Amino acid sequence: MFFVHGFLFASWTAHIPQLQHHLGLSDGRLGLALLGAPIGSVLAMVVAARLLPIVGSQPMVRLALVGYCVSGPIIGLTGSLGTFFVAFLLWGFFQGTLDVSMNTQAITVERFSGRVLMPGFHGSWSTGALVGAVTGAAAVGLGLSLSEQLLALAVPCLLVVGWLTTSLIADQRAGSDPEPSEGRPDRRSGVLQGAVLVLGGIAFADMLCEGAAADWAAVYLRNSLHAVPFVAGLGYAAYALAMLTVRLSGNRIFTRFAAHRVLPLLAAMGSLGFAAGLVIARPVTLLVGFALLGAGLGSVVPLILSAAGAVDNVDTGKAVAAVAGCGWVGYVVGPVVIGEIASTTTLQIALFLIPVLAGTVAVATGMAKALRRGALPADAAPSSRRAGVRTRTPAE
Repeated sequence: MFFVHGFLFASWTAHIPQLQHHLGLSDGRLGLALLGAPIGSVLAMVVAARLLPIVGSQPMVRLALVGYCVSGPIIGLTGSLGTFFVAFLLWGFFQGTLDVSMNTQAITVERFSGRVLMPGFHGSWSTGALVGAVTGAAAVGLGLSLSEQLLALAVPCLLVVGWLTTSLIADQRAGSDPEPSEGRPDRRSGVLQGAVLVLGGIAFADMLCEGAAADWAAVYLRNSLHAVPFVAGLGYAAYALAMLTVRLSGNRIFTRFAAHRVLPLLAAMGSLGFAAGLVIARPVTLLVGFALLGAGLGSVVPLILSAAGAVDNVDTGKAVAAVAGCGWVGYVVGPVVIGEIASTTTLQIALFLIPVLAGTVAVATGMAKALRRGALPADAAPSSRRAGVRTRTPAE
């Protein structure tokens, strides 16, 4: 599911120039049109937060998968800005619903297995996005339209992954305390709701960095550092490949080492590395900076989503939707904030917001109690891991 989610969405990006020409959109109107999917995804977080506790992630995944595969080809059939925006918003809605539902199911699977699995799941998403981007470029080269491509890809994805969803398991809350006795209110609920907000704040800062890197990497390398177009295009590629590498190795890393110790070190490395690249201001050093930033932030979202699912007295679906929604908002506003700062100063100065936020992530992940509560203990016995038992300290 994670692979298909990234695969289908990334496969459409190669068609953006053709779509812009087909609809006759200026760069500004195109930017407005492309807000449809992020807005739809944020709306999906609100809806999913209400439905997941009632319906569960099993049927939600199946419903969202069907909607995601069916609504995608409609985008290529639109003929105006308005119809495209609506179709793109609908696709983004199902994309966001699938995002929250599959992450909720992933937490359930991780909890059932008793092992750290979330970084690997998100590594599958990154792999799917990489393969999807290449597939989309090949489809454009072959002259396939966006609708033809998405339809051709959606059918096998729906059949194969739809069949695999028969193996999903029922959601189950981990580490929940017994129901408070009658007449005795649960005093910890407010604190634990605060824990979700802290994780949401970390997701916001992390995804703001990712959104800014995705939209401004090539622009800064090309216009400010005067790199050739090929090198300019490598900025976000370096970020994405480093993120993929860290995520695919994350299961082993975070099984062996505690998340609240490793995440701050990685984020600090990313912050300092990217800041150094900006200060030296050479294409090569900035590419290294982007790679270090991707490695530093690559495991943040998977681990905080896993931690959100382990917060007591809060439904897993609601917690995941809240944290993921904060992340999506950060991803949307990041490029805009960078652009506004750059318009009054310079793009180099504006991009320093990224290492500042990465440093904030480093501090926050080291201090967040929810990351300590949500992490599987590194010293747990193998038998307890297989049984899905989470050891709790007396303080918990």
